[in-house]
This record gives sequence, structure tokens and C-alpha cells, in this order.
Amino acid sequence: MLLHVDPRRSFISVSGSRLPLFLCLIARGTGRLWPSVLIRLHPHLKAPFTFLKMTEQMTLRGTLKGHNGWVTQIATTPQFPDMILSASRDRSIIMWKLTRDETNYGIPQKALRGHSHFVSDVVISSDGQFALSGSWDGTLRLWDLTQGVSTRQFIGHSKDVLSVAFSADNRQIVSGSRDKTIKLWNTLGVCKYTIQDESHSEWVSCVRFSPNSSNPIIVSCGWDKMVKVWNLANCKLKTNHIGHTGYLNTVTVSPDGSLCASGGKDGQAMLWDLNEGKHLYTLDSGDIINALCFSPNRYWLCAATGPSIKIWDLEGKIIVDELRQEVISTNSKAEPPQCTSLAWSADGQTLFAGYTDNLIRVWQVTIGTR
Repeated sequence: MLLHVDPRRSFISVSGSRLPLFLCLIARGTGRLWPSVLIRLHPHLKAPFTFLKMTEQMTLRGTLKGHNGWVTQIATTPQFPDMILSASRDRSIIMWKLTRDETNYGIPQKALRGHSHFVSDVVISSDGQFALSGSWDGTLRLWDLTQGVSTRQFIGHSKDVLSVAFSADNRQIVSGSRDKTIKLWNTLGVCKYTIQDESHSEWVSCVRFSPNSSNPIIVSCGWDKMVKVWNLANCKLKTNHIGHTGYLNTVTVSPDGSLCASGGKDGQAMLWDLNEGKHLYTLDSGDIINALCFSPNRYWLCAATGPSIKIWDLEGKIIVDELRQEVISTNSKAEPPQCTSLAWSADGQTLFAGYTDNLIRVWQVTIGTR
């Protein structure tokens, strides 16, 4: 006899009939929801039963086509859930309108142009009104998303800008560059401070603010294999995190600001406690890590590692899913496209991934049975 539990309703189906059910969703510390049932059995219902365990899995929903170069970064905002931004080596930023159609998940609404070289990074202000970009042309640009125009250019780096970020209150901007410096700017485009003392000895590949206002810090990583934590109040070095054996491409801060993860050439995703300034543990991806991001509502860490995306459950420190795109090619020696950028939707249900074949692939959390 097969007993099927439907997590969205308050009944179970047994041989086509419906019986009362108490359905409890339990958050196991990871934020992952697992159904646990207490069943008031019908007096004539007999064992044995087969329970179907409900699990979360990622399903490919579609693609976004519009860029003519690698998709280097993707940004989302809770203010406008039907809009995302993507940056590319085609020197543009595309503002997408998400249609969620099966044949076409979204359409390019507007292309933001102004940079004269690859656009390496893009982020959206917390109110969803502005975007900030960094480029290999050595500049940053501030964009008014309502008008779709660049309102300000930030000039000061002597080499390519690899990473940019807004502070939580949108009043401060940080950038990292191949000139080995980190610069702090105001929104008027004035550089207020350049971090040089105890800074990175090689390219600064990624910079991020912590969202935690009680611990105002900047986190950076670079090609010197170092993760550095800076006190935002005085721009002084707070912590050096040492452990990687290869250059670093990315660092990401958890939604609550309590920890960060770093990754790069050595294929190791290292987790660091930002409150206590210590290494927590290391997750082996088995390939170069191009991008990392935390889920906003699950205890998951996602890594763009080579051509695939690995998703770790941080409670169990295990890979719960690995996402690979289907590649159709007449050339058997063709290399699969590499995943270069990742971003979750604000509700944590959709993962956007950018690739070297110029596409954005869209994965969605679905409920399956095992």
C-alpha cells in the first residue's frame, strides 16, 4: 500500500482516498524544510506503509540570451523580483525583464553602455534604484536604473577594476583593482581613502561589505592567496586569513554577516568566522572556483567550479546537488562552458548562473521525492 504525503495540503492519499494529516515543517538549523508527519490513522488502515521522503532539488528552468561575451556577474534585488542585471565581457550591462516562460525565461529590457572594456562586476543598491559597475577600463560607473543611464564615473585606479560593492546603507562604495589597491568612495565619485598599508601584494580580485551593521567591515581577497578583513571605520587591517595555496577569485559574505567563504585556483572553499576572526573549515570542490554565493534562506553555499555548480549543505558539510548544463556540440573535443558567476533571487527559490558561452542559465528549487 502506497501512502503519499503532499507537503502543500493537509491530507494524505492512500489508494485514492484522503485521510487527515497533521503536517509539520521542521527547520533543521539549515533553513531547509523537511516534512515530518503525525498521522491520525483510519481504524481500517493497515500497515505496511511506504513513506516518500520529500527533498529539495534544483531544476533547470530556462536560459537568458542577449550577451555577446562571457557573463561576468549577475545581480538581483528584492525590490524588483522580475528584474535582474548581468555584466559581460561584451562591455555592456543588460537589464532583464523576467517572463518565466518555458521557451524564454526573460527578455533584455535595456542595455547599459558606457564602459570601453570588459565589465567585471555589477551590484544593485539596496533600494533597487541604482547599480554600480566596475570595468577593465579602470573606472567605476553609477547607473540610474529608472532612466537606464550612467550618472557618474569614478576615476582613480591605475589599472583594471575587478570588483565593486555598495555598503548596506548605500552611502559608501568600495572597489578592488589590478593596481593592488582598495579604494573607498562616496556616491559623488570622490575617493575618500585608498588602502595601501598592509594591503594585497597582488591583484585585488574581490571586495565585499558585511551586511551586519554591528560589525562594519570590508572583506577582500586577491591573487596573493590572502583573505583580508578591514575595519570600515578607519580602513585598518583587522584580520589576515591565510590558508589558500593558489590565487583567489572570489569572496562572499553570509546574509547575516557572521562568516565569509573564499575560493579560487586551489579549488578549496574556505569558511571564515568574521566575528572571531578564525578559519572554520574547508570544502573541496575538485576544480577551480570562479564564484561563490550563500543562499539567502538556506544553509547552503554554491560554488561555480569549472563547468558545474556545486551546492553544499553547510550543516552536514556535504554536496547536496551538482548542476551541469547540457552541451550539444558536433565537436567531440569541445570544452563545456565554464560557470563564471552566480546570484540567488531574494526569495532563495531561483539561482541564476552566468557562463563563458554568453548564456545565463536559470535553476529553480523544486520539491522531489526519494
